[in-house]
Amino acid sequence: MKATIGIDIGGSTTKIAGFTEEKKLLGTLQVKASDQITSLYGALGRFLREHGLSLADISKIVLTGVGASFIEEDIYAIPTVKAVELDAIARGGLALAGLDEALVVSIGTGTAFVRADKNSIRHIGGSGVGGGTLSGLASHFLHETDIFVLSSMAEKGDLRKVDLMMSDIFCGDIASLPPELTAANFGKVKNDASDCDVAAALFNLVYQTVGVLAIFALTNDTARDIVLTGSLACLPPAVKVFGVFEQMKELYGVHFIIPPNAAFATAIGAVMMNFDD
Repeated sequence: MKATIGIDIGGSTTKIAGFTEEKKLLGTLQVKASDQITSLYGALGRFLREHGLSLADISKIVLTGVGASFIEEDIYAIPTVKAVELDAIARGGLALAGLDEALVVSIGTGTAFVRADKNSIRHIGGSGVGGGTLSGLASHFLHETDIFVLSSMAEKGDLRKVDLMMSDIFCGDIASLPPELTAANFGKVKNDASDCDVAAALFNLVYQTVGVLAIFALTNDTARDIVLTGSLACLPPAVKVFGVFEQMKELYGVHFIIPPNAAFATAIGAVMMNFDD
């Protein structure tokens, strides 16, 4: 069996998606990228082992992500090409969501906003708020950087002990805004706020910033779907926070989507772009 491997070398993680010649997804893998080149080779070896593949089974490797700039040679003598990251984000996001047009948001170390349809891809812009923000603040305040540990902590936390909520300053709904929406991140930190409460507030800060920027990016646009991709989009706190945004669908007229395999959208998109060539 021959396979094409897409590898997204990010600032903090390396993600792999493998496809058969029939364009069927073989599997995915994610590893931390303390050193991008080391993680690339280590992740590839692990992926091959887990799927019973040898180097001879790989027909092509498609690299993308910021770390791809460090690779100039074929990997293990396998034909290796590069895909533009923003194009891969768009291609993967649309395909996973089954859409023809959308704003694809990649929540990585920072966050990228890409407006895409069948005929064009346009980078709207980006934000420095993302997984790196969460990791840095959590390291400083909670002395913890493991994203899955932080996610578990956040599920046990109470935002009301950290964030100033709409219900704290208004009675009832205001302009269709739900009372559980945050009025001010970290605007009401209580002395008895636990580490879990703070973890919940950190996730809320990142997700709400990304969500609001995504809504603003579609102002005066015909696209109404926002596809969230990247590792951070797949965690339980994301489902909770963006669920609140869904309650404002009538106000803003947008729909947030977290598709299956959202964490691997860029690696998947890179392979699909290769299939299109």
